[in-house]
Amino acid sequence: MNTWLITGCSSGIGKGIAKAVLERGDQAVITARNTDKLQDFITMYPNQILPVALEMTEIKSIKNAVKQTLEKFGTIDVLFNNAGKGMRSAIEEGNDQEVLDLFELNFFGPVKLIKEVLPIMREKRSGTIINISSLGAVNVNPGSGYYSASKGALENMTFALSKEVSPLGIKVILVEPGPFRTEFRVASLSSAHLSISDYDHTSGAVMKRYKGNPYNQSGDPDKAGKAIVEIVENEIDPKIVLLGKGMIEQEEKVLLDRIEEIKKWRQYTDHVDFDE
Repeated sequence: MNTWLITGCSSGIGKGIAKAVLERGDQAVITARNTDKLQDFITMYPNQILPVALEMTEIKSIKNAVKQTLEKFGTIDVLFNNAGKGMRSAIEEGNDQEVLDLFELNFFGPVKLIKEVLPIMREKRSGTIINISSLGAVNVNPGSGYYSASKGALENMTFALSKEVSPLGIKVILVEPGPFRTEFRVASLSSAHLSISDYDHTSGAVMKRYKGNPYNQSGDPDKAGKAIVEIVENEIDPKIVLLGKGMIEQEEKVLLDRIEEIKKWRQYTDHVDFDE
């Protein structure tokens, strides 16, 4: 039996992973800003869970969640960093405070939580850390620059962390979901950003499309949760997992296009070193 600490359980993939973990018989600390949204889990699995209010932008709240996990279950086997939010605006339109808040939640919050959990995992020389990123960290679209940047930062930190803790018996897995049917698009469209008409056909067009049908995503959060739990229970060690049909092909195209662009300008790449 594993003990999980799961952030962002009130909806989306966080809710899907909590459901899969509990159905499997594991025990979990499930978190949300408002634990009233976790009532279904509390009713169905009273002996397996501990609901905890968690504000990922406050270190005191993060420390409290870890403390309560240890008091209830004695250890943390799996940390599932799911809490986060989106933001839609052109770069020029972005509200500075909203951008700072975005990075505080999507990047610095997970980092702080990881730093609180790592001493526990290092002591027992085992554990799994799963960070939820997004296909948008690689396939960057107009209007998603700030969100993609926050997830790109999370990804690069995750890859470095994996190299640092792998010799200590700790696994680190990056998960990149494609579009999943959640409240994500709706929430990410609420912003105090400026509106500049010159961007109506780029970032503005993307936001208009999302507003028109925010729930047409093909991804099933419950199936995503089951897939991630299966990876952990089977004790395999992927460095990165994409979720969603067609997502591998999308990311492959982006990466191949980037390679071609790099190769195109080799004349500049190879002629900036000191002459031997």
